[in-house]
Amino acid sequence: MKPAPFAAGRAKKSGSINSAARDTLLHEKARVLVTGAGGFIGSALVHELNRRGLTQIVVTDFLGEDEKWKNLLPLEFEDYVAADEFLEGINRDPDHYGKFAATFHLGACSSTTVTDAAYVLENNYAYTKALCKWSLARGTRFVYASSAATYGDGSAGMDDKSENLRSFRPLNLYGYSKQLFDLYAWREELLPEVVGIKYFNVFGPNEYHKGDMRSLVCKAYEQIRSTGLIRLFKSYKPEYPDGGQQRDFVYVKDAVDMTLHLAENEEAGGLFNIGSGVARTWVDLANALFSALGQTSKIEFIDMPENIRDQYQYYTCADISKVRETGYAAATTSLEEAVRDYAVNYLMPGKRLGE
Repeated sequence: MKPAPFAAGRAKKSGSINSAARDTLLHEKARVLVTGAGGFIGSALVHELNRRGLTQIVVTDFLGEDEKWKNLLPLEFEDYVAADEFLEGINRDPDHYGKFAATFHLGACSSTTVTDAAYVLENNYAYTKALCKWSLARGTRFVYASSAATYGDGSAGMDDKSENLRSFRPLNLYGYSKQLFDLYAWREELLPEVVGIKYFNVFGPNEYHKGDMRSLVCKAYEQIRSTGLIRLFKSYKPEYPDGGQQRDFVYVKDAVDMTLHLAENEEAGGLFNIGSGVARTWVDLANALFSALGQTSKIEFIDMPENIRDQYQYYTCADISKVRETGYAAATTSLEEAVRDYAVNYLMPGKRLGE
């Protein structure tokens, strides 16, 4: 199977808009807001909107001293506004930035090791509440990034159909901040009106700026170049061999395609798992990368840091049947094909989406 080509079968870029395209929420003349647009999934989503012909996009982010600004270089958009400036603007005047067909709220502090609770809750919870209220009051479709981290160790299941959200116990502050907004939207009966995306292990181009939070594919590529091997954590549970811990790895192109499908399907509301629907081991991923590079696998198992052992998830797998029920029929890209596309077309030449 070929890597997901970003939005097969949707309105293509052209000089005019056909009647079918006008009937979709994200037609070529639609105006949208994307927060966290310089980040990994945010920039991939803006790239795909561009590929579909949308350029009337206001992007926001906190651009610090890393190089995520480079993700924006190949992209077309109407304006960039700092995230805090945008919030201040709509608080002064809700109409300050005009009308939007959709808000894609992907901005957040996504580090799972940050311990400043006040900072994380202000950025991930309070900001999301404010943006959601503003969007819904103006009839704007609101799509936000929740997280599979809300499920914790998975002992209460990973069911996006569950209404018993209080049963989930996130293992880190990031997951808790996302859980708080899910609970707020549920308590205020807003979930049917919005789309909350529970992303599983997303990987792919445009994550270069994320440091230790990059996917193993990105970090392992550098390990192979410098040492010829990949280091994986040992297992501390007898039922899982070293490197046999399992994750639902989903290619960013698939994740974005599912996100935009849900945005356009205005009958869709609530929380949705976004993943490949298949659990694979870290060894599988390492072997896929070595294969993509035409090398023999060489893996070394190392001790897991003690400060993350109690928070470590040994198994995640997204049940994506709820997304399928909304009419999303595209097959997800296999791990091997996704890793090959990422390694050959982006990591090796050092490219970003749109370059």
